[in-house]
Amino acid sequence: MASVKIQEDVCKGCGLCVDACPRGVLAIDKNKINKRGYNPVAAKQPEQCIGCAMCAQMCPDVCIEVER
Repeated sequence: MASVKIQEDVCKGCGLCVDACPRGVLAIDKNKINKRGYNPVAAKQPEQCIGCAMCAQMCPDVCIEVER
């Protein structure tokens, strides 16, 4: 099973990874604010991850890592 690791303090919540995910694993966490003042992305449905790493490829801040 694949897993997504997110460096929340680096994430600026742009949402590019959310749009890139074909399975809807990621979502902007509206209930959390990181050290930079942004709502970071979170893995809301991690069991749906297929390990495609499209989210990591789209992230401009390189704060997502996918393990297969």
